[in-house]
Amino acid sequence: MSIGSNFFDELRNRITLSEVISRRIKITRAGREYKACCPFHNEKTPSFTINDDKQFYHCFGCGAHGDVIKFVTEHDNIGFMDAVEMLAAEAGMKIPQQSPKAVQQAKQENNLYDLLEEATILMEQCLNDPRNFDAMSYLLDRGINREIIKQFRIGFAPEDGQYIRKALLQKGYSDKDMIKAGLLRPMAQGGEPYAFFRDRIIFPVPDRRGRIVAYGGRILPEHMRPPQRGDFVPPKYINSSETPLFHKGRMLYGEPTARRAAAEGRDIILVEGYLDVIACAQAGIKGVLAPMGTAVTEEQIISMWQMIPSESKIPILCFDGDNAGRKAAIRVCNRILPLLEPGKSVNFAFMPDGEDPDSLIKSIGVSGFREVIKKSIPLFDFLWNTYTQGKDINTPDMKASIKKQLEHEISRISDKDVQNFYRSDLRVRVSKIFYPKRYYGYNTGGGKKTGQISIKPQMPKIKKSQKQHLVSKILLCTIINHPHIFDSIEEVLLNMVIKDKKMDSLRQNIVSFLCDYNDANREKLIDHLEKKGFSQEIRDICNESVYVHASFCSPSADKGNILGMWLEYWNDCNNAGLEEEIQNGWKRAYFDSNEKEEEKLKSLLSMKSRGE
Repeated sequence: MSIGSNFFDELRNRITLSEVISRRIKITRAGREYKACCPFHNEKTPSFTINDDKQFYHCFGCGAHGDVIKFVTEHDNIGFMDAVEMLAAEAGMKIPQQSPKAVQQAKQENNLYDLLEEATILMEQCLNDPRNFDAMSYLLDRGINREIIKQFRIGFAPEDGQYIRKALLQKGYSDKDMIKAGLLRPMAQGGEPYAFFRDRIIFPVPDRRGRIVAYGGRILPEHMRPPQRGDFVPPKYINSSETPLFHKGRMLYGEPTARRAAAEGRDIILVEGYLDVIACAQAGIKGVLAPMGTAVTEEQIISMWQMIPSESKIPILCFDGDNAGRKAAIRVCNRILPLLEPGKSVNFAFMPDGEDPDSLIKSIGVSGFREVIKKSIPLFDFLWNTYTQGKDINTPDMKASIKKQLEHEISRISDKDVQNFYRSDLRVRVSKIFYPKRYYGYNTGGGKKTGQISIKPQMPKIKKSQKQHLVSKILLCTIINHPHIFDSIEEVLLNMVIKDKKMDSLRQNIVSFLCDYNDANREKLIDHLEKKGFSQEIRDICNESVYVHASFCSPSADKGNILGMWLEYWNDCNNAGLEEEIQNGWKRAYFDSNEKEEEKLKSLLSMKSRGE
């Protein structure tokens, strides 16, 4: 769609920038301008200014700058045209259309949006009506507070199948429009149409711009509803059918708030149902979504990737821990594999048996759910577990069968680079698990039991000149992605010698920052380093070309193993360098007959014997 510059100028003139921003963040007047804490980076002292006269905002902390359209686009994490349409609606402006057909379609859609908004208000009022006390008490008994009920616009559809219809007819809407919007169902014998949702708690479903496009309805418990006629058992949940505004396979419940959370750098988490999303929001976990009562689709996966502004787009898919949950995860995995691209994947998390996010948060608190999310595993690990768990992997034929099945799954990945890295990881995993004596060393020291297996990260076969640089990259990359290990390796990092001046300066800045802020996370550390001028170095070392040599330095690595793997890697590299220095020392001592060199050699041998 082509829109002239005059339209955008008029839009900016009609919209007051400070009013738009104040509906999203807290602002205060400062003379002729306004100020606030910047929504685009973490700060305690306001450095974000808003100038209505000049129609722009500017942050003196992070440099964020733009007009009202850019603010809505970046803050709400939506597309440019979505932001323009949203602001145009607020300003009472019509966006230029390309054809009479497009104009008519837009008019019809806007009428349906208005209709669903009116219906939502009616059902909100019904929920707060004393005559429907049972519906409100059900929500409150479930631990959903009134603030969250208002935030998610939860409502109630009364038992009377004509109540909503009559109210909307009085407002000038037709039965035809209500049927098209999915609110009514036509009577088979030509009688009056009736409400699709009756005697149910209503969860309005907003699109990415916050406009209501559909509903989910949950039936009240049996003791709270009239006796059922016959032996019909109504489904616990029903959802709106497909309409011009609503497509089940594309929509995700909770999308507007999840998009804003993603823009703030929070995890995107997919759960099963409406109440799970609401329970997480009430517990302070943003970025949670749910599919619309169907299996997760390709469109929903792509939509989640599009929400995440960073290069690493890895939403977490949370499933029940029972067989049904595992099967659902496998189905999703099958859909995701052909879609994988560099930086685009998913992690899988599984609930304890018999629990969902809502019940888990109620029983043991939000920390229990956070722990489940913390233990999420990458897609590759899920694939491996799917084909190996419960199998006897000691027989040659089973090993071959598992390997063949996994190779077949990996072959479905369309992107060749991603496919090649998956094949590489498969070869490593097969060697590590199926042929452990080739991959593991046997550690008989350090107070461990004789013969205990000890993981030894394999050093890549590369030239010596490249090897030292790669080692530095891996060691520093691990700390950047996992600063929580700093306290345990601070002394090693302080004494580390890196010949590359820029890399050594990066090391020193990492140490300096983490000494001052020992609770800093990955995002804060990277933000600090980029401000210090290390953006290029971070891009050089925090990428797949480094992760493939040492997976423990990847952001998605298992946090419980990172420290041990880092120290193992450091010791292996350090010992390799010491061994080489000793060999060179023997040569110098022999040819030069140098007493000083002999004393140095004795010192090196002493270090080796002590295991330093």
